[in-house]
Order: sequence, then structure tokens, then C-alpha cells
Amino acid sequence: MYELLFWRYLDEIYLNNQEVYEALLEKEEVEGLAILQVEVIVNRINSVFSDWERVDENSWKNPKGKGAFQVITTPQSIKIDCYGTEGKTMNKLVDIMEEFKCPLYDPQVPERYDEMNE
Repeated sequence: MYELLFWRYLDEIYLNNQEVYEALLEKEEVEGLAILQVEVIVNRINSVFSDWERVDENSWKNPKGKGAFQVITTPQSIKIDCYGTEGKTMNKLVDIMEEFKCPLYDPQVPERYDEMNE
């Protein structure tokens, strides 16, 4: 499994990304993070991956090849667990989240890919 996590900081706020990640995993509310339009984001993911099989409310699998992913949400975050998913598919998920101004935090590295890091 490969984990992708997304959140958005409020203006003028920047916290320790690893601590934010750990708090969000525990489904804790983090002061300084924006409340996301979770339903709108999940609908956007569903429309971009409309040719994938929707296994349940939060899971998709590629009917034409390998790969599946599950979306886990809190009011402040979107976590996507990827199973055998190709890099181009993960990049598409990252692009969707960029539309909502939520840069990727990659806990495997660990690194957040945003303007504070460039």
C-alpha cells in the first residue's frame, strides 16, 4: 500500500507536517487547517475515475488493469490508500487535490509538496 495525504493550511499558518499527519491519522482536529469540501472532492474523484469500478462509497478499482484505491476522509483531510496503483494514477489523484489547493504530503518520504518546500 502507498499512502497519499492531503490537507490545506489556513492563510499565514504552517505547522510541522509530520505532526499534522499523525494527528489526522488519529482523526483529531488540527487547529490551523481548513475545513474541506469533502463531498465535492469525492464527487470530483469519482467523475475523473468514472471508467473505474466503484467498489463501495470510498473505494475504486481498475477494471482494465492493476490498481485500486480507497479514500478516507476527515473534515480537514483526504487520505488515499493506493494498492498496486500505477504512478500516473497517483499523479492524477494529486492533480485533483491540487484543484482544491490541497498539496500532497507523502508520509513514505516524508515530504509535503507545496510552495514552502519548493
